[in-house]
Amino acid sequence: MITIVAVVGILTDTYTKNKNIELKRLDKEIKLEKLRLETYDKETAKMQLELEQTKQLLLETQLTDRSDK
Repeated sequence: MITIVAVVGILTDTYTKNKNIELKRLDKEIKLEKLRLETYDKETAKMQLELEQTKQLLLETQLTDRSDK
C-alpha cells in the first residue's frame, strides 16, 4: 500500500512539473508573439512613412518639371 502511495506521489509530482514547464513555455510563446506584433506594427508604420515620403518627392518632382516647361 505504501508503495502505491509513493508511486502515485511520484507520478503526480512529475505531471505537475510537466504542466508547469508547459505553462512557462506558453508564457514565453505569448511574449514572443507580442514582440512579433510590435515589430510588425513598427515596420508597417515605417513603410507608410516611406511611402508618404516617396509620394511627396514624386509630387515635388512633377511640379518642378511642370514649372520648368
